[in-house]
Amino acid sequence: MDQAQRRILGQSLSVPTAQPKRKRTSVMSLFSKVSWKLRFQKQEPLKNVFFILAEKAYDPSAKKRHMAIRGLGTMACETPDKVRKYKKIVLDLLVHGLYDPVSFEVIHESMKTLTIILGKIQGKGLGSFFVDITLQTRTLLDDDNDNLRYSAFVLFGQLAAFAGRKWKKFFASQVKQTQDSLLVHLQDRNPQVARACKTAFRACSPFLRQRKEYSFQNEEDQRNSKLCRQLSHYHPELLQFLYANKIL
Repeated sequence: MDQAQRRILGQSLSVPTAQPKRKRTSVMSLFSKVSWKLRFQKQEPLKNVFFILAEKAYDPSAKKRHMAIRGLGTMACETPDKVRKYKKIVLDLLVHGLYDPVSFEVIHESMKTLTIILGKIQGKGLGSFFVDITLQTRTLLDDDNDNLRYSAFVLFGQLAAFAGRKWKKFFASQVKQTQDSLLVHLQDRNPQVARACKTAFRACSPFLRQRKEYSFQNEEDQRNSKLCRQLSHYHPELLQFLYANKIL
C-alpha cells in the first residue's frame, strides 16, 4: 500500500481511543478487510480504495457510512482526477448521505465532502443532482446543530456560483424562499455560522435583486444600480432590508 492509499484509508478508518472496545474491534476488522483486498488487487489500487469506500457509504452501520464518506472527501483532496472519473457515483452516494435518516454525522460529512468535490469539478456536470443538493441543503440552514448550519450555509453559497443557465430560475426561487433564514442567521448565536451566512448572502444576493423589464435607465436608476452593487458586496443585509421595504 503506497503513501496516498495509507493516508486515505488512515483518515477514513481512524479509531478514536475513547471508543468502546467492541466498536474499535469492528472498525479494525473493516480496516483489515480493506488492506487484504488491496494486497491482492494491485493493478489499480486507488480504484479499489474508491469502490470499497463507495460500498461502505451504504453500509447499515452509520459509523462505517460516516468513515467512508470522510474517506471519499480525503480522496477528493488527494486524487481529484480519480473522483472526477467517477463523479456520478460519488454524487449519487453523497446526495443519499444528505438524506441519511439516523445520523447527523453522515449528513454533515456529506455536505463537507460535497463542498470539496463541487470545488474540484467547478459545478460541471451536476445535472439533476443540483436540484437534490439544493433542496436538502436549504432544509438544513435552520437546523439546531451548529455544525450542520455552518456547512449548509457554506454549501448553499457555493451552489449559487454553479446554478448556471439551466438551474438559474430554480435556484432563484429557492433563494427567495430562503431569504428569511439568510437574514436571521446573519446574527446567528454562533459567530462562525454568522460569517458563513454572510458569505452565502453575498453569493445569493444577485438572485434577490428585482430586475427591470426595460433596458433604458435614467440617471437615478444608474446611481441606484451602482449603490446596489456596493451594498451587495459590503453590506448585503442592508441591501435586503432596502429591497424588503421597497426603498430601492
